[in-house]
Amino acid sequence: MEVLNVIVAAAVAWVFGAIWYSALARQWMEASGLKPEDINRKDPFPFIVSFIGALLVAGMMRHIFASSGIVSIGGGVVAGLGMGLFLVLPWMVNNVLYGQRDRRLIWIDGGYPVIGMTLIGLVLNLF
Repeated sequence: MEVLNVIVAAAVAWVFGAIWYSALARQWMEASGLKPEDINRKDPFPFIVSFIGALLVAGMMRHIFASSGIVSIGGGVVAGLGMGLFLVLPWMVNNVLYGQRDRRLIWIDGGYPVIGMTLIGLVLNLF
């Protein structure tokens, strides 16, 4: 059952990413310096890799939750939010700033893991 929880949590985060980046596509492309014709939507590789990444994150979060005794929905949400805000986001801020990239990417690319990890934390403790 734990494996199924991890797969479902990863799928929820992955679908959220699709919705997030679809809603912010214009802003993300502008901040990234890309044009619609620069995006190869026929290449499945980025989609596969992003799902594997979500699976790895959900699996590690499940392990951390089990090791820490996080079993409630609220605990999972708070832990997921905290991991996103205080573990992932600071590294992404560094990446944007040192890469001299558009600062809007902090909120676009940084918001995805913060909310995605919060959703993973929620889903992992639903079952």
